[in-house]
Amino acid sequence: MATPIDFVTVSTAGLESSPHAAALAGLRANEARYFSNKYKAVFATDPASARPELIDYATRVLAERDIVIGSKPLEATELLVDGIRWTHVFYESGLAVNVLYTLADGGKRAVGFKLSMGMDVPEELATKFKFARMKSALAGEIRGTFFVIKGEYSHD
Repeated sequence: MATPIDFVTVSTAGLESSPHAAALAGLRANEARYFSNKYKAVFATDPASARPELIDYATRVLAERDIVIGSKPLEATELLVDGIRWTHVFYESGLAVNVLYTLADGGKRAVGFKLSMGMDVPEELATKFKFARMKSALAGEIRGTFFVIKGEYSHD
């Protein structure tokens, strides 16, 4: 059963094995606040082991750029709001990956990467992307980047 993420009282539950658990929890809470404020949606995560189809989906989309995340996925979630499928995977390394996939033809489709504060850029991303910095009350400093999805990806 999915656990709603509280962005008022930040918890590391489900992320304890990460060396960046507190920062990753802040990043996860930042996502929960975004979805609450923008869409009035509850952001709830499951253990990655309970949602292998989401891990597989994100892995297929990342393969478009020959990216293989070397870290263990800890949690995953998916929301469908305003015709957009948002898939999030939180990794033990402190990396958060989100796949934004507009279901209508011609809509926005992209993969975003966010690094928890104190996390080094993973080797699999370091040579492919430049990361911008932004401040977050919940996550401290977040570094992020993205790429536009070119292919078509179904959930099947």
